[in-house]
Amino acid sequence: MTALVSGGADSTCLWHSLRELGYRVSALHVDHGLRGEESAADARFCREVLGAEVVDGRGATTEEALRERRYSFATDRLRATGHTASDQVETVLYRLVARGAASGIEARRADGVVRPLLPLWREETEAYCRAAGLAFRTDSSNPGTKRGLIRERIVPLLRELHPAAERNLLALLDDRDRLRELLAGTGASRRLDLGGGATAVREYDSVWLERTPVALDRDVRWGEWTISASEPGLKVRAWRAGDRLAGRGRKIQDVFVDAKIPRTQREAWPLVVRGDEVVAVPGIVDAPGVKAERVVAG
Repeated sequence: MTALVSGGADSTCLWHSLRELGYRVSALHVDHGLRGEESAADARFCREVLGAEVVDGRGATTEEALRERRYSFATDRLRATGHTASDQVETVLYRLVARGAASGIEARRADGVVRPLLPLWREETEAYCRAAGLAFRTDSSNPGTKRGLIRERIVPLLRELHPAAERNLLALLDDRDRLRELLAGTGASRRLDLGGGATAVREYDSVWLERTPVALDRDVRWGEWTISASEPGLKVRAWRAGDRLAGRGRKIQDVFVDAKIPRTQREAWPLVVRGDEVVAVPGIVDAPGVKAERVVAG
């Protein structure tokens, strides 16, 4: 494996930790030569301390061109970079502003480059280097880049708004990945809690949104109904195909038909459930400890 190293704490941590884990690791440093003697010092550090092969990466100027130049070397090897969760947050923020989409850094690029440190935060890689007695370089040009602007000015402001801002931003990627998995699945039925009281449901080739089940640990308002329960462990949710009354085996669809509930109202009708079993259908089937009142507007 070849670690692409800049000399910073992240790539130094990557190079050292992979070796400590028993991998055969070489290092490669791409010298862009943009910062004069500082760039030369970074290259010397990578060569002398990390044993890196140093290649000439001069000629690119924009951030995108520099990135493409770095990834153009050693394409015949398995390459790894030191990107962290902190880099992921900065990427999510930039792409939200620039593209309007919550996309981030992939753990594995299409060209095979891997990012083993994505679960770690930048503070953790720096702490690792200090604990291992490893020196590392600091790039003085970082604050002048787009990523540096986000790192130095925007992320600290977001932390002032909420201390969990960075982790919550990463949760956007988790939701995206889970939704993509839901849509791409091949099973008969899957459900995904999207938060905010909404659940995405897929059955075969159909996908729709429905209200997420709500625990009956308080009075719950569901459409025209206010429902409460004295027994623990009960929830309110919408009707699902195949639902049956607990202990009776009777289909809820038949319950609706017998009660002359129009088809257009059935999907919004609340059910009181324990696990997958329906214990009450408000206004139709009562259950001990469950109280349901219907309030019709007008």
